[in-house]
Amino acid sequence: MASRAKRQPRIEPTFGEDSSSLLDLRLGPQDRTAAPASKSGSKSKSRKAGSTSRKKTGPKKSAKSQSGKSRGSTGNRRGGRSGAKRRSRKRKSRIRIPAFVGRVFKRGVYWSAVAGIWCVIAAVCVIGYYAAYLPPTSEWQVPARPPNVKIVALNGDLLANRGDTGGEAVRLEQLPPYLPNAVIAIEDRRFRSHFGIDPIGLARAAYTNFTSGRVSQGGSTLTQQLAKNLFLEPDRTIKRKIQELVLAFWLEAEYSKDEILEMYLNRVYLGSGAYGVDAAARRYFGKSARLMTVAEAATIAGLLKAPSRYSPARNPDLAEDRAQLVLAAMHEEGFISSNEAKTAIAAPAKAIRRHTTASENYVADYVMDVLPHFVGSIEGDIIVDTTIDASMQQAAEGALRATLAENRQKLGVTQGAIVTLDTAGAIKAMVGGADYAESQFNRAAYAKRQPGSAFKPFVYLAALENGMTPQTVRQDQPITIGGWSPKNYTKEHYGPVTLTRSLSLSINTVAARLAHEVGAGTVASTAKRLGVTSDLNKNLSLALGTSEVTPLEIASAYVPFSNGGYGVLPHIIRRIKTVDGKTLYSRSGDGRGRVVQRRDVGNMNLMMSETLLTGTGRKARLDSGRPAGGKTGTSQDFRDAWFIGYTGNLTTAVWFGNDDNSPTKKATGGSLPAATWKAVMDVAHQGLPVADLPGVPNLPVSVAAPRKPQEQGQPQTAVSSGRHPIPPGSIGGGDGGASGGSGERRGPLGLLRNIFGGG
Repeated sequence: MASRAKRQPRIEPTFGEDSSSLLDLRLGPQDRTAAPASKSGSKSKSRKAGSTSRKKTGPKKSAKSQSGKSRGSTGNRRGGRSGAKRRSRKRKSRIRIPAFVGRVFKRGVYWSAVAGIWCVIAAVCVIGYYAAYLPPTSEWQVPARPPNVKIVALNGDLLANRGDTGGEAVRLEQLPPYLPNAVIAIEDRRFRSHFGIDPIGLARAAYTNFTSGRVSQGGSTLTQQLAKNLFLEPDRTIKRKIQELVLAFWLEAEYSKDEILEMYLNRVYLGSGAYGVDAAARRYFGKSARLMTVAEAATIAGLLKAPSRYSPARNPDLAEDRAQLVLAAMHEEGFISSNEAKTAIAAPAKAIRRHTTASENYVADYVMDVLPHFVGSIEGDIIVDTTIDASMQQAAEGALRATLAENRQKLGVTQGAIVTLDTAGAIKAMVGGADYAESQFNRAAYAKRQPGSAFKPFVYLAALENGMTPQTVRQDQPITIGGWSPKNYTKEHYGPVTLTRSLSLSINTVAARLAHEVGAGTVASTAKRLGVTSDLNKNLSLALGTSEVTPLEIASAYVPFSNGGYGVLPHIIRRIKTVDGKTLYSRSGDGRGRVVQRRDVGNMNLMMSETLLTGTGRKARLDSGRPAGGKTGTSQDFRDAWFIGYTGNLTTAVWFGNDDNSPTKKATGGSLPAATWKAVMDVAHQGLPVADLPGVPNLPVSVAAPRKPQEQGQPQTAVSSGRHPIPPGSIGGGDGGASGGSGERRGPLGLLRNIFGGG
């Protein structure tokens, strides 16, 4: 076998002139990272020695191996160089991390886990400790919502809501969807997905508060807020917060999301005494929550952060800015479209002021005052049907405010009150003041003021019941009784006058003389029998109206003149029922029965109608010519101005004055009150049939005409037209109050020197 020809070694191509200039890519000792001096150093030396030994003693490599090595060396001059550097970097990076760092990291992980376990144990212990203060879970239940009292007028119109909430409880499906969505968008965007607490929201709030250096955000969910509102006090303590978390978990476990949201919307406080969205909607916008617009819903949702600060009634600009943030959040969440958001921003919600100022609030407060006498404790929502006529109520309110606006500065009057009753004593209108928002005191029901000459009809009725008639003549001349000398407003006297003329001109001397004849006790008893309930001083000054009464009680005492002599019990509640229609109370009782004989009623009506025809109350004469009677009244130093009048249908009392009992600028009963009474009654009688005054024949009235002061002592002549010549200065002759005279006063009666009655 022929021997194989010896293969010639492969000649590799060279780059450049000198092959010795080729880069040696093999790592030398200087390229390696120095090892530690101890073990690493000896091992390195050992490896070096071994390598040298192997190099010397090992078999010689074949030409093929050498050729491959040469190719590898040449081929790696480009790619192999960068690969070696990468391997070098990896080895260097691994070696750069000191060993103690790994040990520290491992120990940190271990002790962090241990600390976390202990934190969990501590948290469980703290939660368990504070949760132990809660009642047993078997006793946990959502408390009933405080009952609402819905007060409605005679025609069913809502007057007001009263109770701890101020509004009705509404179902979630009854509300427009954008209302609950507005609350979710601005308060708890993950409400539908979280389990009672929102970890993301908590982390965000914690970060924001930490970076801002103050508490600017809260992480409470709607469920947590509901738990706090239902079960806990609003104090800021760890105990309350932990209990809130526990109760939030319980609510989420027991109720659906819709049920939780519905409870929240019906109970959350939204400012101005309104609890729940329906109460807030009525308070700020005068409508049910069922009818709110997108802009109004955003405004209500904006109140949740700070009800007082963002109230549209107090800070409309801040409320609008906050509502825009809510609208933006609703749009981000996809609850409303961009067009809906733009429309709501372009037409922001406007709060109405009437809800806070309206006179119906006086009615509602009065209803709540008397309600316990009919139903006792209230267990659930109820509806109270009242006797209030909505049109009469608004007419009375408008007339009162118009009069005050026109005469506040001119005559120095700042307050007033009006109350209207029908012939059965049902209250048809009640205005307790000029502005409910400024003062919630109901002057129509509770203000006790001197009635002045408006009290005189009880004096004249007592005289009629003691045998006198409207044509009975008494002398109008200076008189002193037990040291008391009452005077007329004009300080003038007209000699002999009939009782009719004396009452129409409100002559004080005649009223005092009559009271002296029949007795002050008889006068007081007569007034009590007709319906006056206040304490009355049984002295002669009572005839001039020095004992205080309320507008409501003196109006009810005038009603027997309009209904034929029957006493009434003023009332405002017709029926009380539950929201599901169960009747709790229905009025069926009678009044006081007959308190005045029909003959005396007719005579009183004959005399009191003259007040509007020719006397001090001519400004109260009705446009329609409808028969009416009444009496003016002005108290000492013009502190009170009254007109109390009636027709065969209605009785109305009007009072003007000042709360601090300061004198007016000579406002008399024949001026502001009479004109206001006319304005109220003209509207109130629209659509009502004309009714004659009981006992008054539809015939001309024959009375004696008074003489002028210079004609005193001459015989009187009679005229028969119902309208009589009026002496100069006699109109309003007793309308400014009765003076106690300037004569000598002795004994206790001297204290009455400044008492004025009159009217």
